Amino acid sequence: MVTEATPIHTQGAAGGRYCVLVHGGAGNVPLERRALHVEGCLRAARVAAELLGAGGSALDAVERAVRALEDDPLFNAGTGASLNEEGRVEHDASIMEGRTLRAGGVCALSGFRNPVAIARAVLEDGRHVLYAAGGAARFALARGFTSVDEASLVTEAARAALHVAQSGQGPTGWAGGTVGAVAFDATGLRAAATSTGGTLNKRVGRVGDSPLIGAGTYADDEAGAVSTTGHGEAMIRLGVARAVAEHMRAGASPEEAARVEIARTRDRLQATGGVIALDATGRWGLARSTDTMSWAVAGERGELSGY
Repeated sequence: MVTEATPIHTQGAAGGRYCVLVHGGAGNVPLERRALHVEGCLRAARVAAELLGAGGSALDAVERAVRALEDDPLFNAGTGASLNEEGRVEHDASIMEGRTLRAGGVCALSGFRNPVAIARAVLEDGRHVLYAAGGAARFALARGFTSVDEASLVTEAARAALHVAQSGQGPTGWAGGTVGAVAFDATGLRAAATSTGGTLNKRVGRVGDSPLIGAGTYADDEAGAVSTTGHGEAMIRLGVARAVAEHMRAGASPEEAARVEIARTRDRLQATGGVIALDATGRWGLARSTDTMSWAVAGERGELSGY
């Protein structure tokens, strides 16, 4: 059931010379586990902020933050990601930087631990923006990434969630969800990255919004950086990430831009989700229409977190 309440939102002022904001997915994390998800987001934000403080780029920062979340089995990305209808992991991820609008993504990718790193390699290679399934795996191997036993990416929690979904004993959603990060650095570069295992019990080959530039991820130094989470099909149909960026380009605060698009997603398509965003001036904001969306922000002026 989609709530009729106004989406919950949070905002902050400009974050000094650098700032990173991460999310751990829109959903309904049980009360007793919410602090764990917030702590996971805070760890990811801290390692990214440390990189930024040492002079690293926003692009490096969002990749590092998302990799940390992919390696944390609490979240629906990387290790511990949700399983498709055949009990397999199929990862989606993308990354974008706002100065030259370079972007890279992979989708329906199996057998690799950190899909966001492969998406970064796609961005750096520059020939194409998005690789799928076997083509994505071939690209990864050609660029020196090592495949892993798929079983090493599957957790007991993911197996249990799939069993519940397929047996009709409970909800088919994922408590946490997609992970993402947005950042800016001392040079003014904006970047965004998003990674997911996708919808629990999804059909083989299904691709959501996370690897799609303009739907799940968007960055433009003139507007801001955005990562989305939630009902992927709705985010694709409404092009939510790009829409949030365009609101910011027109002068809306990140919180206002996120809130407007999450409300539109709810009102037009009766779908839930969340958005994190940074604008061209360094302000940050987020909105969600789900019970929870764990998040953390870290930068030169300190850190905050919540759900």
